[in-house]
Amino acid sequence: MVTKYNRMALGGILALNLFFANPVISQDKKAKQTSLDYTQYVNPIIGSAGHGHVFVGANVPFGAVQLGPVNVFEGWDWCSGYNYASNTILGFTHTHLSGTGIGDLNDILLLPVSGKVALTKGTKEDMLNGYGSYFSHKNEVVKPGYYSVLLDKYKVKAELTASERVGFHKYTFNAADDNHVLVDLADGIGWDRPVKTFIKKINETTFAGYRYSAGWATDQRIYFTMEFSEPIANITLYDSTSVVKGNEGEGLKMKAVLDFKALKNKQVLVKVGISPVSSENAAANIKAEIPNWDFENVVKKANSKWNKELTKIQIKGNEKTMKVFYTSLYHTMFAPSIFNDANGDYRGTDKKVYEKANFTNYTTFSLWDTYRGLHPLYTITQPEKINDIVKSFLAIYQQQGRLPVWHLMGNETNTMNGNHSIAVIVDAYLKGYRDYDTELAYEAIKKTAMQTRDGMDYVQKLEYIPADKMLESVGNALEYAIDDYCVAQMAKALNKTDDYTYFTKRANLYKLYFDKETTFMRGKLTDGKWRTPFNPLSSAHRKDDYVEGNAWQYTWLVPHDPYGLIELFGNDAKFLAKLDSLFLITDKVEGEEVSPDISGLIGQYAQGNEPNHHIPYLYAYAGQPWKTAKLIREIDDKFYSTKPDGLCGNEDLGQMSAWYVLSSMGFYSVNPANGIYVLGSPLVNSSIIHHKKDISFTVNAINNSAVNMYIQKAEYNGKPYTKSYITHDMIVKGGELKLFMGSKPSTTFGVKKEDRPI
Repeated sequence: MVTKYNRMALGGILALNLFFANPVISQDKKAKQTSLDYTQYVNPIIGSAGHGHVFVGANVPFGAVQLGPVNVFEGWDWCSGYNYASNTILGFTHTHLSGTGIGDLNDILLLPVSGKVALTKGTKEDMLNGYGSYFSHKNEVVKPGYYSVLLDKYKVKAELTASERVGFHKYTFNAADDNHVLVDLADGIGWDRPVKTFIKKINETTFAGYRYSAGWATDQRIYFTMEFSEPIANITLYDSTSVVKGNEGEGLKMKAVLDFKALKNKQVLVKVGISPVSSENAAANIKAEIPNWDFENVVKKANSKWNKELTKIQIKGNEKTMKVFYTSLYHTMFAPSIFNDANGDYRGTDKKVYEKANFTNYTTFSLWDTYRGLHPLYTITQPEKINDIVKSFLAIYQQQGRLPVWHLMGNETNTMNGNHSIAVIVDAYLKGYRDYDTELAYEAIKKTAMQTRDGMDYVQKLEYIPADKMLESVGNALEYAIDDYCVAQMAKALNKTDDYTYFTKRANLYKLYFDKETTFMRGKLTDGKWRTPFNPLSSAHRKDDYVEGNAWQYTWLVPHDPYGLIELFGNDAKFLAKLDSLFLITDKVEGEEVSPDISGLIGQYAQGNEPNHHIPYLYAYAGQPWKTAKLIREIDDKFYSTKPDGLCGNEDLGQMSAWYVLSSMGFYSVNPANGIYVLGSPLVNSSIIHHKKDISFTVNAINNSAVNMYIQKAEYNGKPYTKSYITHDMIVKGGELKLFMGSKPSTTFGVKKEDRPI
């Protein structure tokens, strides 16, 4: 997102809106559902146009390798390396980000070439005199775990698949001779630049090396080994365009041109293992994961891994909903990504190598986005990974002295506001995930909460952050209050009474920013006066008190204490009147350019930006859950589609999709760490969550339709259920929730105070 990520204003290009159809198989019987290949409903192109920024290519769930094409970079909307609006491919790289607002990674580029090999990149206007090729989407196939494309310039068909730590390429050339593979270690994407690169010939089919780079991840180190199925007749090394003699070379921008003669079947296969530790470990990763040359078998294994994950939630819905749902679920499993080798080794934030770790180490944590919905979703669908995610956080804490904010490839980027790894740890702890050092976990969250950076020195003294002392004071303070609430809850669970009292006070500091006269959260100056002039519609670039938003959007950022927020307004009626207005006011500040981060608008509500995601569900806290239902249907209709621009904002490593996955089943995690999911309006007729073996939770929406969007009544395990929320315990213990739907709002369901969310 623009202001989110160093607030760089990069241009975007409008993308094509094409419909991609997938066959739908009848799901009349549960037995049929179990045997279905749910990858058929996934269209990886969704979200690749516009501002979605999703990764397109071949990977497996949570894999370290994301192997895919890279276009000529045309601006902000190419942060993942690929945008559907493009018709250029420079090559295929092994690491990507999905849905972020900063371009980084795109490490280790390979390009199959027939004929003359250029050493400089082609351009959008001229692909003849540089390396790269034009292509047509008609000749492009994208499936979970598989990507293929025809490179028009070279008449080469490139096919890609992957395991967790190995990218597997298959190149089919048009002729047997004059064929090459270009290896480029120079270029990443966007903000990334090489610092030191190295490549070495090991034997006639094997090469190894590394790429050190600086970008968003300021000190990234990636090692590789690549094995070819055919012997290489000749190798020429370059540093940029200067020849490097011999079979190895170190430089700033190393490249290699590998020549092949008289190819059997006109094909070359390449396995590229990557490692954060060493090229030797990269080679071991190849041996452990893809020891043979059976490309089609690896494709099948990748598909099977995706299907195994997708079947954890089985739904029934219309064709559009099936496609959007399973593509969304697919997008929730790109990150966090594995960041250790098959033998357990990884490189820490302190750049030391930690050998044979007894847990899976993860990286790529967009926590400002994902703590809200993605991580709560994982506690339902990825129970086997929760403890390792927490262990990864604790390892980072021990290496850098505080928990991660936005962690990338062993680097702390310090991107965005808050300390939301706290919320993830506390949510896990309170839900019973405790296979880690819980005392160390509490030490980590408390120490992280007691930092003095970015206005936290004021918070520690139970004071407001002065708007004339730092930018984004309100945005910072509201996010800190959520984390402090979480610390208080874990302190309470551990019987740390003094800490509970102290952090509860900090969690209530959000009230200091509420102006009862205007009924908005506002910036307050050192002298105690409100910052003026004040326009709640303004989201001035880096000059206001908010983060990618305005006062209309940030006034509701109190997911840990909605009832306290209602009290600030005075009563339910006043709260509801203001909340209604949020979705109605369409005014703009004359002459002010709206950031593309503030997208997916209904009035001032912005579905395209994560701090808004809980807001539609706040109606349940004031006894009007039917308004939530109507909004959920409107958001689905307007902002989620099967087209390439089917996401209205940055995917942000799965949060945009996690909102859809949860909401389509009929509920959402307003408070990210209390185990409560507020009911909305199910978009699917039935959903079965397979939490663990032999433990499933089913939501059946009776008489559900586009018109019948309102919950009339509910039953849980055959008994009347009157609450407008469900609990995590209900889900993980299994059972059935029946939601009886109707075309008119119910005047009774969820209305009474005792039936509103805890």
